[in-house]
Amino acid sequence: MGGRKLYELLYPFMLEHGIKMGRDALFNLLTANKLLIRKKRRVVYTTHSFHWLRKHPNLIIDYIPTSPNKLWVSDITYLRIASNFVYISFITDAYSHKIVGYHVAPTLATVETLQALKMALAGLNGPPDDLIHHSDRGIQYCSAEYVNLLQDNHIRISMTENGDPRENAVAERINGIMKYEYLHHQQFNTIEQAKAYLKTAVDLYNTQRPHLSLDLLVPERVHSSTLIPKKRWKNKPRKQVVNSFQD
Repeated sequence: MGGRKLYELLYPFMLEHGIKMGRDALFNLLTANKLLIRKKRRVVYTTHSFHWLRKHPNLIIDYIPTSPNKLWVSDITYLRIASNFVYISFITDAYSHKIVGYHVAPTLATVETLQALKMALAGLNGPPDDLIHHSDRGIQYCSAEYVNLLQDNHIRISMTENGDPRENAVAERINGIMKYEYLHHQQFNTIEQAKAYLKTAVDLYNTQRPHLSLDLLVPERVHSSTLIPKKRWKNKPRKQVVNSFQD
């Protein structure tokens, strides 16, 4: 995780043990011990949007969710195991940033992506109330099976319009966090190993990783309580550069 968040988590321990160290000194210590996260260049494409299936309009331009389970954002990323790749579907609550559904699969088939949605629906306490599901225009999200499940649960469908990742910024950000903070430093030989570790990683992310955009609270606490973080959402003009360190 980022230096500021890590410092906030370590501060009580340092205070208890009489360790005097500022945030800059901690960052220098991490640098000296090669503990900074290095991002890897993306080489695998998971979105196939050139298809004949119906594409839905973007419903969340200038939309700000005011409570959990009002806006879910979805995306697919990849993970290398041995000499192959597996694909991870995530569904995240945009208000709390909690990962509410996920699934690891050997292919990008719709039936696999559908499992993440089923997990998210199973976690609801009753029918969804005015919930929007937002995604890119990938063939998985436009498929009849996926759309029917959303419509059967009275969930409104929203999709990006021009392929700009900023139209699905929260989902893209969660992909980056899970890959570069939790997964890329691990080695997996089988999909079963990847599935087992992802379960642990999602739990750590939901319950232990603070977010600057949640006033340094963790997603689970915001999602399951009436807490209102002071700073939980940033709407950026489409042409403005997104600060990749905002979370």
